[in-house]
Amino acid sequence: MEMTHDHHLFPLVKEPPSRWERPGLDPRHERTFNTVATLLVLLFVAGWTYSIIRTSQGGMVLRQPVATISGALTSNPLDADGPPTTAYLTDELVSAYAGDFDALRGHSGEVKLVVTPAGQTPQVPQPSRPLPTGAAVELQPTRGTDGQAVPAGQAPPEPGIWNLVLRMRDAVKPVADLYYATEVPLSEKHGGRVGGYMVGSWPFEAGGAPKPVYTPPHGLIEVTRENLGTPISEHFTLGDYITKGQNDVWPKYVVISPRVLDKVELTIQEMEAEGHRVKHVFVVSAFRTPNYNVSGGDPSGRAGLSRHMYGDAMDVVIDNDGDNLMDDLNGDGRVDVRDARVLGHAAEMVEEKYPDLVGGIGIYAPTGAHHGFVHIDTRGFRARW
Repeated sequence: MEMTHDHHLFPLVKEPPSRWERPGLDPRHERTFNTVATLLVLLFVAGWTYSIIRTSQGGMVLRQPVATISGALTSNPLDADGPPTTAYLTDELVSAYAGDFDALRGHSGEVKLVVTPAGQTPQVPQPSRPLPTGAAVELQPTRGTDGQAVPAGQAPPEPGIWNLVLRMRDAVKPVADLYYATEVPLSEKHGGRVGGYMVGSWPFEAGGAPKPVYTPPHGLIEVTRENLGTPISEHFTLGDYITKGQNDVWPKYVVISPRVLDKVELTIQEMEAEGHRVKHVFVVSAFRTPNYNVSGGDPSGRAGLSRHMYGDAMDVVIDNDGDNLMDDLNGDGRVDVRDARVLGHAAEMVEEKYPDLVGGIGIYAPTGAHHGFVHIDTRGFRARW
């Protein structure tokens, strides 16, 4: 006969749980634990929020002995004795400071070179808000420049190309996409040469220039093999400015006016606004030493007071296909002087919008050596040919 069990008659007796099965906290202790944990999280969030706000305002959390965990978590990450620099906070500070350099980028916003005469202090804007304690702005030498980093308010002891950086303890970040060029004084030129590089002599070096724009430059920018590729604007590098010839002589020397870089970049922007895509610009000629202007290559057609000797003129072509020749800008299937006129018209529009950049615009028809180009300068008065 099969046996059955009636649970109503014989109720099951549950054994007490073992020590491994018991809950870690009873309900009362669990509520207490959750309350304490929530308060710690709120303390952590409040401390970091306060630290970030004070730092972004240029302030500083007061240093106190770190005696508790909460004190360590809320200490200012930019303090010299604080935890490692917080990358995103450093980037935020750099971005805020970089906006103070907009005036140095020209109307186009694309100039990347600031030229400083020899012995003068570089034009470095003051931050619009105080930097945190321990942060410093410095000029650091780029490749091809001798010397040590110097504070931004101090003239570098050596000529060359310098980066502006923000230093926070061991973290170093470029402040802006700008390069500072400190010049070699013209007094370093002897017998027409600076070192082994032949420069020649400017008209009116002895004085008596008929207009200030014909006054010889105060100094020259040194160009080395290492810094050739330094960007001086969105579309041009330092190497685009060197004079033809003397291929094996280094360093070389150039004169550059950031104003003409601004004007040419604005002309490129105007071309694109008119529907002409500009991928690459070929520089036919930029700076020309006085020696080369007189005798280098074919000097026919060169003015005795050419603006190229003063660093504020560029001969350029739109060259998207990379053949160093003017492209078919008007879309008629040919490359001729009418394409140069398209580029020249864009430069005219720039002068209408920005009269402070008035200067020369010259249209050159194709020859055996090139398919035409446009001369653009910022001499300070209107000239056309």
